[in-house]
Formats: sequence, structure tokens, C-alpha cells
Amino acid sequence: MSVRHVASCQLPTPWGVFDMHGFEDIEQEKEHVLLTLGDVSDGAPVLARIHSECLTGDALFSVRCDCGAQLRSAMERISEEGRGALLYLRQEGRGIGLPAKIHAYKLQEQGLDTIEANEKLGFASDLRDYGMGAQMLYDLGVRKIRLLTNNPKKVIGLEGYGLEIVEQVPVRLPSNPHNEKYLETKRTRMGHHL
Repeated sequence: MSVRHVASCQLPTPWGVFDMHGFEDIEQEKEHVLLTLGDVSDGAPVLARIHSECLTGDALFSVRCDCGAQLRSAMERISEEGRGALLYLRQEGRGIGLPAKIHAYKLQEQGLDTIEANEKLGFASDLRDYGMGAQMLYDLGVRKIRLLTNNPKKVIGLEGYGLEIVEQVPVRLPSNPHNEKYLETKRTRMGHHL
């Protein structure tokens, strides 16, 4: 296993008091967080969201993407069910990092789509790895998940880690004038189910 559990505590949020579990990715030398609500180790399928860090959308409230809205929606849905898991993986900008993401945003302002911008900077369209997230869930006793995602690559990225994906639960959110092109690119070029 390439991740190590380092600490747990309670995290009060607007959606309830979650348990926050810190993990270290030994190979990538990054830290990740897994929030859980209720008993996720009882064998029943767990509603789970794997969310990659997006400073601009999650913390700075950008509407250029749908990341912050997806994060808030996932926490609300988990709260409504009274049980679930939210992985917060430190993979900014689909894995290219924050400085490169800012460069990519500038290229998008000049007309490139999100994939073209990453590629112009010398990156693949998506460098994220979901295996460490699967290991984190497994470490806390999760074996079956109802994956809250529109991204079919997340389903593939979780295979082979002892988890069974019993359902892919879509995240339906409205678009806005600032993210319409971005969402269209995700739908047509990345296969997202929007």
C-alpha cells in the first residue's frame, strides 16, 4: 500500500460533523484527506465522492469550473443520507499543479479548451491517479461504493484495489456563462456524463 493513515479528528461543517482522516501518499509525497460520516465499514455500499483539489473552485469560489459546486453538492448529499465518504485528493489542475493551472487558465482565455491548454503546456489532458483514494477507502473498511461522479475514468481508476463499485451516481448541476465551454469539453472530449 502506498498510503499511510496518520491521524483522525472530527470536522464540523455546515453539513454536519464529519470524521476527518489524514493520509500520506508515500510515493508521491503528498497529503490527502478522507471525510466520513456514519459507519462506513459495515459492509453496506457507501455513497462516495472522489474530489481532486481545485483551489480556485473550492476555496476561491470560481465559477469557471464546476469543482466547488460538485464538492458542496457531494457533502450535502452525504449529509442527507447520514452516511458516506468524501476523498479530497491533492491533485490540483487535473494533476498539473497550481502554477501550471494558472498558465492553462490564461491559454483558455485566449481560446483554447482545457485539454488543449494542458497539452500546449506539455502535459497530458489528465494526470490524476485515483488508486491512492481507493487504498484510503479500503484502509477504513469500505468495500462497496456508490460512486458520486460524472467521470467514467474514476470508475476505471478505482478498479483493482478491493473495492466494488455498485453504482455510478451522477452529479447534476446547472452551468453558467463562465463554465459552459469547460463543461462541453468535459462532455464531448473527456466522456463525462453531464
